[in-house]
Parts: sequence; structure tokens; C-alpha cells
Amino acid sequence: QVQLVESGGGLVQPGGSLRLSCAASRKSISRYAMGWYRQAPGKQRELVAEITSGGRTNYADSVKGRFTISRDNVKNMVHLQMSSLKPEDTAVYYCNTDRGQFYWGQGTQVVVSS
Repeated sequence: QVQLVESGGGLVQPGGSLRLSCAASRKSISRYAMGWYRQAPGKQRELVAEITSGGRTNYADSVKGRFTISRDNVKNMVHLQMSSLKPEDTAVYYCNTDRGQFYWGQGTQVVVSS
């Protein structure tokens, strides 16, 4: 079973940027469509960005134009570049396949606040 470890979160001011990383181990994820999800307090987990094995991307309307998902199949990693961050982006961010097939990692906390 793939193990996923997210990192890169932190506290950032509105308008700032962060780059999240997801490292996968035990199995290659290159054949999988991968996604970044987030869960804000009191809300359901939502998929905000996804990338196919071939590199096509898709974004939730709430992050379109501000977030960029990418993958590095050599390093078995997925990244999420976040810019123009807003307070409503505050959440715990997770990576998984686009269907949530793997065990969920611990996530990485992002707090956008002045």
C-alpha cells in the first residue's frame, strides 16, 4: 500500500504563497491520477486540484488561476503551488489519487491569516 506524506504547510499572510509537497513511497504513483484535497474545520474534504498520469490538470473553481498542481514521476512526488492565498484557503491539505484510493496521510496545515 502506498504511503503518502504531505509537507510544506504553514502560516502565511493573505496574498502570500506556499508550495506543498507530497512524497509517495512503497509503490510508484506514476500511473495514477493524483489530487490535492483540503478539509477546513467543520467542512467536508474537497478535491481542489488533480493531475492525470499524462499531466493534464483540473482545478476547483475556488482555486483556479491561483493554484498549480504538478508531479515528478522520477521522485514519486506531487506538488501544489499556491499563490494569492486567501483566508478561506485555510485547511489541512492532503494528497491522494483522484478517487482517494490510498490510505490518507496526516496532511499539512495551511493557515492564511494576517
